[in-house]
Amino acid sequence: MEINTIKASEFSKMFLAGSKYLEANKDEINELNVFPVPDGDTGTNMTMTIMSAAKEVAALEEPDMTTLCKAISSGSLRGARGNSGVILSQLFRGFTKVAKTHDELTVEILAEACQKSVETAYKAVMKPKEGTILTVAKAAADKANEMADKTDDIIEFYEAVVAAADEALQMTPEMLPVLKQAGVVDSGGRGLLEVLKGGFDLLSGKEVDLSIEGSEKKEEASKEIEMPKFLYRMSFVIKSTTTINAKDVIDYKVYLEALGEEIHVEQKNQYVSVIIMTNEPGRVISKATKLGTMSQVSMVNIVDDDVKEESKVIPMPQKEETQEPPKDMGFVTVASGSGLVQIFKDLGADYVIEGGQTMNPSTDDILSAVEKVNAKTVFVLPNNKNIILAANQAEKLSKDKTVVVIPTKTLPQGITALINFVPDQSVKENQDRMTEEIANVKSGEVTYAVRDTVIDDKEISEGDYMGIGDAGILAVKKDLTEVMLDMLDEMVDEDSALISLYYGADVKKRDANKMKKSVEEKYPSLDVELQEGGQPVYYYVTSVE
Repeated sequence: MEINTIKASEFSKMFLAGSKYLEANKDEINELNVFPVPDGDTGTNMTMTIMSAAKEVAALEEPDMTTLCKAISSGSLRGARGNSGVILSQLFRGFTKVAKTHDELTVEILAEACQKSVETAYKAVMKPKEGTILTVAKAAADKANEMADKTDDIIEFYEAVVAAADEALQMTPEMLPVLKQAGVVDSGGRGLLEVLKGGFDLLSGKEVDLSIEGSEKKEEASKEIEMPKFLYRMSFVIKSTTTINAKDVIDYKVYLEALGEEIHVEQKNQYVSVIIMTNEPGRVISKATKLGTMSQVSMVNIVDDDVKEESKVIPMPQKEETQEPPKDMGFVTVASGSGLVQIFKDLGADYVIEGGQTMNPSTDDILSAVEKVNAKTVFVLPNNKNIILAANQAEKLSKDKTVVVIPTKTLPQGITALINFVPDQSVKENQDRMTEEIANVKSGEVTYAVRDTVIDDKEISEGDYMGIGDAGILAVKKDLTEVMLDMLDEMVDEDSALISLYYGADVKKRDANKMKKSVEEKYPSLDVELQEGGQPVYYYVTSVE
């Protein structure tokens, strides 16, 4: 079989196939995390990124190359999560810049698009590192250029590109010693390889399930509903404290389509009006309560009451317009754990995105949060090195407000940034001060190992406690208190004055107080503060200043 051109309809299917392959392997990709901590999320982040675009692609009935490329680019850019997800979205952005200008794709066009893809992704990363997803993408693009001079057959071309990407992936441990020591290949590169494999298998004639989340649910629910007609007419309004995410409303409507007919769903700000004919009122209500509180609820049994009047749209409550003019500067920050969320709010954060190490918010999540802040300039504190790229992407995509990202890599850095904010000074003065001050914070986290490995010449066994600092693993012990003290030994110096401890959801208050006492006994000349963080996965988050 020889193929010389790819039309938009076929390219659409290839993209969906790549999305499905990545989704099917996300757990295995998560397990490639170098650090043996229970929050490996590269596969999840990349999957959520590509699925954001896949949903838009699947919604196109008869795509041409322009509309298809727009769906791929915009969907992935806004849905990007984590560094790997952002880089993947930039690869798609670069590829579609070339592809959208052609009605059909040839070997020459594909090679040019691959080069643009890599160029765009490298530019998005401040300090590109080899042995990562970028290396795999570059190897694929280089092979694409080489093959474009040898053949017009896209199958032959594509097969060589996939092989080159796979070969580069296997070489990543030789480029990054930390990968070699951990005995894994780069997780982001593995994710990209799955995307390429999916597209190739589809193009080669292999049957691939192209259904995207939502369609399967609809089919399954439909099988359960075998009534000859729908007995209940329901209507209600859902109200949320904030504007409901449009994607959540769409997902809810898809869910309702599996449960009934004559469905009307209308969103306005924080309100959603719903009408449906159904035999499953309990399921309709259960799902609705996850979006907000219900009011104006009406449910009529059509048979018992012989009611046949036409459904009417429920009038939507009008949003109360704020009378306050926007302030000059506001804050969006990311945190996980009820205690830490409250700490950030008490320090002046206008909006806290609940997420972080185990749940990276998307670019769209950050943009939505920025829109909720009534300020001309919004500082964004990512508080995690794996969220900074998504925040930077939000900064570029924001249209109505100025967004300034303070590159906080840890929760203690975010707290320090807020403490050093001075309302009476300019945006630039505050940006400079906060950026300068966060560099003086030493951060640490205590968690447990999920597998045996060797990192930084430290032998780690599954179940060991680990103290992780800004530059890597600082301590490994079988005892939680010992690992905390050993970690702090690496962080405290002659200039240190304060140790802050934030205890997690899995730590009881009395045990946290014992930990504080142990730290005070070892460092009697330093102030030690203890606060409830409530964060998952990490027993303690610490800082030394």
